[in-house]
Amino acid sequence: MIIGLTGGIASGKSTVGRMLTERGAKLVDADEVAREIVRPGEPALEAIASLFGQAVLHPDGTLNRQALGDIVFRDKEQLSRLEAITHPAIRKRMQARIHSYESQNPNGLAVADVPLLYETKQEALYEGIMVVYVPAELQLGRLMARSGMPREEASRRISLQMGMEEKRKRADWLIDNSGTLEETERQVDRFWNSQRFE
Repeated sequence: MIIGLTGGIASGKSTVGRMLTERGAKLVDADEVAREIVRPGEPALEAIASLFGQAVLHPDGTLNRQALGDIVFRDKEQLSRLEAITHPAIRKRMQARIHSYESQNPNGLAVADVPLLYETKQEALYEGIMVVYVPAELQLGRLMARSGMPREEASRRISLQMGMEEKRKRADWLIDNSGTLEETERQVDRFWNSQRFE
């Protein structure tokens, strides 16, 4: 079975992903793949440097995330240009990895951890979508605590994503991560036990 795992920034998606892997799932993390596709020598990094200029590269040729972030997180059009390069490259590599897991264990669970799954219209790639949910105010508080961002910047980052309530409505499986870790574990167990993974 191949499912998508998503949520909002600071919703606890990585925590739920870890819980699933502890039970035997194979996880493909879009953020990890996103870091891979912008390593020196990768076509996506060359395309980014060509579009945004050498200022987005460190002297050693690696991506200067801070410089690129300063450009794209303040301008939706620039962000769209970046995503037009990175999203197809990430998707292609993730699908290859997922299908390799599927062929190794056809009765197992492969999980694609994709932060912007709904925003990038990837629902059809998966047999179902698990959403990790927290209410908006808790999400904002967690993001500020985790990143040290001021409230205004944290709110702006959250506003770049689809709202949590909308994601909640679209979920095939919902994990409410607003309580304790134990409560989240119990929900993951319920999901795991309702399926027949090997």
